[in-house]
Amino acid sequence: MKTFNKIAFLMALALSGLTMNAQQDAMYTHYMYNTLVVNPGYAGSRDALTVTALDRSQWVNFNGAPITQTLTMHTPLLNQHIGIGLSAMNDKIGPVNNSSVFVDFAYIMKLTEKSKLALGLSAGADILQANLNTLKLDEQTDPVFLNNINHRATPNFGFGAYYYRERFYAGVSIPNMVENNYSAIDEPNGNTLVGKQSRHYFFIAGTMINLGDNVGFKPTTYVKVTAGAPVEADLTASFIFMKKLLVGVMFRTGDAFGALVGVDINDQFHVGYSYDWSYGLQTFKYNQGSHEIVLRYDFIFFDKKRIRSPRYF
Repeated sequence: MKTFNKIAFLMALALSGLTMNAQQDAMYTHYMYNTLVVNPGYAGSRDALTVTALDRSQWVNFNGAPITQTLTMHTPLLNQHIGIGLSAMNDKIGPVNNSSVFVDFAYIMKLTEKSKLALGLSAGADILQANLNTLKLDEQTDPVFLNNINHRATPNFGFGAYYYRERFYAGVSIPNMVENNYSAIDEPNGNTLVGKQSRHYFFIAGTMINLGDNVGFKPTTYVKVTAGAPVEADLTASFIFMKKLLVGVMFRTGDAFGALVGVDINDQFHVGYSYDWSYGLQTFKYNQGSHEIVLRYDFIFFDKKRIRSPRYF
């Protein structure tokens, strides 16, 4: 693939998602383990101090392809009606790097003996770095690419509702309510608009079905909606063996399919890996798929029943 074509394709992904209404937020195959990034209402739901780290390398061997890391931690407070958390994300594609740090708060209501509803809020900042003038273009005078965006921080906040019980969950959320504008300084002509954030709406759901003493079936979904772009849905079907080993397959509409595996090392530590292969974009000709690793550790349990009744989500 010619260098200029690669650059043009990457910039279409990195900037057109900002300048037009399109899917912008990073994607995750392990969304069911990275829930706090998607929905602040998840904070405190595991009855433990939980830390989760995720690393995603998309389109391996494609220069400038997306690379994403997230780190989250959350815990309930002692009264079990409040959950707090911290979410950090770094997403890089080509010359554009987008980072964010958010504080999460959830108010947890007990609806019945076995079900809860949490209303969550998050507040923080998005930080954009775009080295636009390092690109080699066929028209070097394009005003959008003449100046860099240097660590432009913009405040944002989000909302989420999360319903859960032992073997089922569902949630809706808007992680970024504010549609911020990004511009590069072009003196003496003033600002040149580079991009604008689009508000995204997320729906998540999953359940756990026993198929036998040592086999469980865990279907989950993650639906993303934003104006001017097709609805995108992740559909995942996983089987859990001996309450420790997870093996599953995933399908992302219009984009990819793949497989994931995971293992509970013990009652506190989970390790997961996934591989997915893009079929909906021309990049599939030039890359070797996408890899993702997730680590989750429950440090402190606040509910004595936690060990006897493991959290599946």
